[in-house]
Amino acid sequence: MTVLALVDGGTADTVLDWITAICMVGGALMSVAAGIGLLRFPDLFSRMHAATKPQVLGLFLLLLAVALQIRAWAAVPVLLLAWLFQLLTAPVTAHMVGRAAYRTKHLKQDTLVLDDLNEVVSEAQRRLDEGR
Repeated sequence: MTVLALVDGGTADTVLDWITAICMVGGALMSVAAGIGLLRFPDLFSRMHAATKPQVLGLFLLLLAVALQIRAWAAVPVLLLAWLFQLLTAPVTAHMVGRAAYRTKHLKQDTLVLDDLNEVVSEAQRRLDEGR
């Protein structure tokens, strides 16, 4: 008898189904939290944070649920590739959108605690003005 078969007198399939259900609910809640954050947060930077952080974890939990339900090693590389692609692209996209928003003044200055980018943008603008 396996350890999984001993839990609550159920079978390994039942335990894996429960773990899958928990992962699916957790992933769905993280995705809903990301959507609510996109709608409710006051500025672009907060919305980007809400869109990237819980969404990546939510996708991981959903893909884990799929892997547990399929139970085939052949699916793992595809699911891992999908998650790694999301993990690599979401932060880069948010970073580029944030820089573009900062440069075009689509932000609320009063919500920034520390503005490290101000010096860099000011210097770039000064050099651009000197070149004209």
